[in-house]
Amino acid sequence: MVNRLMEHKELNEEPTLYLIPTPIGNLEDISYRIIRTLQQVDALACEDTRHTRKIFERYELKSPPIIFACHAHNEDRATGRILSLLRDGMSVGLTSDAGAPGISDPGQRAAAAAIAEGYHVEVLPGPSAVITALTVSGFPIPAFSFLGFLPRRPGRQRKVFNAFADTPSAIVFFESPFRVGKILKIALECFGNRHAAVCIELTKKFENIHRDRLDVLIEKFSDKKIKGEVTIVIAPADHDLDQEDDSED
Repeated sequence: MVNRLMEHKELNEEPTLYLIPTPIGNLEDISYRIIRTLQQVDALACEDTRHTRKIFERYELKSPPIIFACHAHNEDRATGRILSLLRDGMSVGLTSDAGAPGISDPGQRAAAAAIAEGYHVEVLPGPSAVITALTVSGFPIPAFSFLGFLPRRPGRQRKVFNAFADTPSAIVFFESPFRVGKILKIALECFGNRHAAVCIELTKKFENIHRDRLDVLIEKFSDKKIKGEVTIVIAPADHDLDQEDDSED
């Protein structure tokens, strides 16, 4: 069935950079289009080639003739190689370890450089930890602000949070599993005692979602050891007002 679906569309004839999202946890969260593109590109740049090869092994795909790394420590050099391949008339795919390349992951520089030189850049839709966390939080999300990975220093974290303290929308960000309790305390200082959701290992076997007010979550995570990826959602300010109105009824 996969091969039959792949026959319906070939890649663009012009040199193209394909930004290819990969599963954030569960390897089954992948589209036929992503599988087809991974097999058809002339070259593939990966945040970690070992990680991407797991997808090729899982679906028994043939690796592209050219496969190389494009990560935070070599992104400028890798971008140069991507442009060189595009100049040679090749199609190039770009993947990060999880989710969409360029969103808190390497890839933005390569995309910007390809666009600046007039090459076609095509983005494939796919898995997103941000959208998954917002959806599973259960909070009303008419709008949201995505903060990516926060700075490591508490002072800078407060500065980022304070810049969004008066924003009525939801706040979503990625955090290290070793700093969850500390970042929740700073969130309480800056946002007040809003509701929040701590999303651990989204889509994976041991996915775990904790939803409560920040003061309760702080107590829960003060000494709790966490393993895996963490995405945190702070509820919109008016969600807490809605909760208070409901309790009065």
